[in-house]
Amino acid sequence: MPEPMMHIGELAERTELSLRTIRHYDEVGLLKPSGRTDGGFRLYTERDCARLMLIRRMKPLGFALEEMAELLRIIDVLDDDAGDPALRSQLQLFIERATEQRDKLQRQLDMADEFVDLLRKR
Repeated sequence: MPEPMMHIGELAERTELSLRTIRHYDEVGLLKPSGRTDGGFRLYTERDCARLMLIRRMKPLGFALEEMAELLRIIDVLDDDAGDPALRSQLQLFIERATEQRDKLQRQLDMADEFVDLLRKR
């Protein structure tokens, strides 16, 4: 039985990303549709949706499109061969970078909370 497919509008709604953003990710090779209708409209699977959510989570951490593409490549290969030590090492570098960026964002949020508290006390 073939996997259910969704049109780009449903994908956009589910991921809270714009059609333009999804099309851009297609153009730069980050997220290719899994199929097309007879009329040429993009079709996506649940796996495509999960991939897009991964991309969406990388963006606020400051990853460039090229870095996103590299991480997605690593994940794709590890899905097929989880034991590759070189790829595991590369993945670990992405984990460390994401953790550092998350910590930086947390510090910024803490400062924003302090600022809001200062204003409320006035």
